[in-house]
Amino acid sequence: MGLRLRSDRVLREIFDDVNAVSRFLAGLRLPLPVAAMASGTLYTYPENFRAYKALIAAQFSGAKVNLAKNFVFGETNKSPDFLKKFPLGKVPAFETSDGKYITESNAIAYYVANDQLRGKSDLEHAQVMQWLSFADSEILPASSAWVFPLLGIMPYNKQNVEAAKDDVKKTLTFLNDYLLTRTYLVGERISLADISMAMTLLYLYQYILEPSLRKPYTNVNRWFQTIINQPQVIAVIGAFKLADKTLEYDPKKYSEAQGKGKKDKKEKEAKKEKESKKDKKEAIEEPDEAETILAAEPKSSNPFDSMPKGTFDMDDFKRCYSNEDEAKSIPYFWEKFDPENYSIWFCEYKYPDELTKVFMSCNLISGMYQRLDKMRKAAFASVCLFGTDNNSTISGIWIWRGHELAFPLSPDWQIDYESYTWKKLDPKDEKTKELVKQYLSWSGADKDGREFNQGKIFK
Repeated sequence: MGLRLRSDRVLREIFDDVNAVSRFLAGLRLPLPVAAMASGTLYTYPENFRAYKALIAAQFSGAKVNLAKNFVFGETNKSPDFLKKFPLGKVPAFETSDGKYITESNAIAYYVANDQLRGKSDLEHAQVMQWLSFADSEILPASSAWVFPLLGIMPYNKQNVEAAKDDVKKTLTFLNDYLLTRTYLVGERISLADISMAMTLLYLYQYILEPSLRKPYTNVNRWFQTIINQPQVIAVIGAFKLADKTLEYDPKKYSEAQGKGKKDKKEKEAKKEKESKKDKKEAIEEPDEAETILAAEPKSSNPFDSMPKGTFDMDDFKRCYSNEDEAKSIPYFWEKFDPENYSIWFCEYKYPDELTKVFMSCNLISGMYQRLDKMRKAAFASVCLFGTDNNSTISGIWIWRGHELAFPLSPDWQIDYESYTWKKLDPKDEKTKELVKQYLSWSGADKDGREFNQGKIFK
């Protein structure tokens, strides 16, 4: 049989988190362990927007979440060992460090969050749950019905797509009115409500909401960009680019997806014939077709992946730097840094005479960061602007895996780096330690005495 994607099945099977997370939370009688103590392994495929919720929550809370190694969607989650832990075979799935199992993305995110993210009062708890449910029941079905046909994940039905457009408009209008006088959805700080809602809106902002379509929703746009530009969010999803143009429908995409599905189906049937009768006794749910296609999206190679990982945990340092002040994070860096497998570099912008307005110079730094998203996995930088309008310089510290200048290693990374001079630093040199302290603490002056003005972090 060929791959047949029905919108009702996709929406029913992929996005059924709400009831499960409600049951999960309803069963809680004692507070969870503090988020800093929460730890475990997350099973998911790369770039799963539902898994992003938990990963971002962990970035905020300090919870230790490890991604399962060598996870292959459609294989790992159908293995007997996985199904003993998670009988439905769905991801994301989470195994706690003490051997407990949690499924459904909202429940996992709730577990690894802290009290601030969950809400600090009974009312805020309820409001967080309200927005989690709203995201899954109001935003996600409409978003999927509009976006997925354009991605070739489900067949295009004009009537369904037009209805989805109306639903998206209604929900965004409601959100826009709600956010008119609010910075965040619940309380005065970021909560799980903001994280879940932003991730649920991700595809709309990525593929659909071109400037003219998002223009009416200024409050939602402001809120969305506030959330996705948080360092903790960038550390998970990278620099996010808003849609320049709405994705157009291409019937070839769905045909290609069907062809891939037929091939995959034949391979699955051949594999099933070889399974023992014992294995066949287990009721194994087939992976959802839409998830299969999303998981099968080609991932570009990363030169860092071929280098030894060493002992330096870049994500761990980034969490420390985000959550602690420099008095703790800088000594922590030197305590953990692995000079055999990582290097430290100093960069300096070659053309300071061309720098005019401070905000334009800062945009120069941010623009470079945004186009180097694929470097984030094993790189960190703190680049600073010193001076004032028409009298400024840009320089910074970069840390990455390996000992070569990283930018020439990949065509995707050759962005603006030639506009800077690069010098590899000796981690044993006291001058290097002074530079690292200066740029990580955003202090001091440049070599000509211009005082620190602003800094930008790449993480």
